[in-house]
Amino acid sequence: MQSSITSFFKKTPATSVNKQSKRATALSPTQAKLLKEETLPADVKARIAANRAAARAKLLARTMKNMNGKADFGAALEPSWREALADTLKEPFWKTLSDFVATERRAHTVYPPPDKVFSAFNHSSFIRTRVVIIGQDPYHGPGQAHGMCFSVLAGVYSPPSLQNIFSELENDIPGFKKPRSGCLEKWANQGVLLLNSVLTVQRAQPNSHKGRGWERFTDAVVDALNKRPGPGLVFMLWGGYAKKKGASINAKKHCVLKAVHPSPLSANSGGWFGNKHFSQANAFLKKSKQDPIDWRL
Repeated sequence: MQSSITSFFKKTPATSVNKQSKRATALSPTQAKLLKEETLPADVKARIAANRAAARAKLLARTMKNMNGKADFGAALEPSWREALADTLKEPFWKTLSDFVATERRAHTVYPPPDKVFSAFNHSSFIRTRVVIIGQDPYHGPGQAHGMCFSVLAGVYSPPSLQNIFSELENDIPGFKKPRSGCLEKWANQGVLLLNSVLTVQRAQPNSHKGRGWERFTDAVVDALNKRPGPGLVFMLWGGYAKKKGASINAKKHCVLKAVHPSPLSANSGGWFGNKHFSQANAFLKKSKQDPIDWRL
């Protein structure tokens, strides 16, 4: 299914009436390439996203090694996101944040590793994103965090919150079976942005990088997607923190799905199981002529 975002960005004749519209929808080479790819079959697009993210991860790993672990945050972001967030990346807080994380890495163990901080963005470009799941901060145990909220690398035990997500999927999506792996990269390759509000954390110290600037950056991410031209997106807001972060999302344009957090403390008290968010997301995407997500892993 071809996403109707491509039709929004089609070129229109230059007249005095539509000059402002033309400026608003002007395509960069990066955006033009990504929009062209949106006409491809869903499985082909997912393969392209996976291959591109893998190549970028290798490049970043080499770059970070040469920089002794100090991340060049601007360079680490996928090109279409750099363009969408260009004004934010010029603000003073961005350098302050980059310097803070670099200092933390010299003194402590920080997760995820430098080349994984922006994995969510490198797998799901700005143009490609059509579902957003908002988390809080990365897992703070060894080998868990890899730049995508709720996700863990293959071979790592799936935390309780992720197990509850899988339980809901099993009840909601026909054919879904709980996977052995808790890695959600397959979702990300289809355009699911797995967005933590804070992108780094000190080992064994939850919320240790809270209030250092990441929230400002991820607020800008949500705002850019909220205002992105074309069809609406699906925003999944689980728990009070995510609901607060998504409070300004235009619910008339976008599909905003709310539930309690999937952690056992919240989920077992009611409000998580039976929310049907995943089938509701696909129903909205199909209605707006966008590719549904294959939630199976």
